[in-house]
Amino acid sequence: EVQLEESGGGSVQTGGSLSLSCVVSGYFSIYYCMGWFRQLPGKAREGVASIPADGVTQYSDSVKGRFTISRDNAKNMALLQMNSLKPEDTAMYYCATAPSCSELWRRSSSTKWGQGTQVTVSS
Repeated sequence: EVQLEESGGGSVQTGGSLSLSCVVSGYFSIYYCMGWFRQLPGKAREGVASIPADGVTQYSDSVKGRFTISRDNAKNMALLQMNSLKPEDTAMYYCATAPSCSELWRRSSSTKWGQGTQVTVSS
């Protein structure tokens, strides 16, 4: 079974930066799509960014121009660099992987999740 572990969450002031990392182990293919989601209490989990094997990234409108997703296939890792953070970015952030990015964004049954890491942005 594939396993994912996030790190790098924390607290930062408005305008600051954080970098989140995700390591995947177990049954996993470098051809799988990797991505990041976020969730506030009482709200649905929403897609933030994704990156497939070919490196063509996708972002939600709310983070375009501020967040950058990347991956290191040799280390089975994904990274989310978050700049110009806003209070509305405060959420639990989850790493995820799926056979395709379309499956990832629709949170299909084939999507696997990490345990989450908290990001808090103060005003």
